[in-house]
Amino acid sequence: MTGSGQGDANMDPGEREELKRAMQATTDRLRQRGARVQGNETGDELANMLDAVERFEEAVESRGGDLMVDEAPEGHVPEPDDVHFVLPRRNSGEPAADYVARIDEAAREIRQHRPIG
Repeated sequence: MTGSGQGDANMDPGEREELKRAMQATTDRLRQRGARVQGNETGDELANMLDAVERFEEAVESRGGDLMVDEAPEGHVPEPDDVHFVLPRRNSGEPAADYVARIDEAAREIRQHRPIG
């Protein structure tokens, strides 16, 4: 997935539409997992965020966390097995790269966490 911006001008309408659909699908997946999407991210930023969220989820599951309990869709309050297992919330105006770095740091911390269950 590429960005939404400079390179788009060189795409034919079908490619632009396909990119738009892919970005919307990625946005929907992120929101379903409780990640805040601001709407100004490029396709690459969305893909990087989704990859980071998936790494975080793998870390949670590796320590015995239950994603159905630990994550809540945007606008809902999570009820985690352990507070460390909640996906970090994105700050208003926070650049996607900074958010990805915070998610990855949280995943590293979880891998050091005692297993539950």
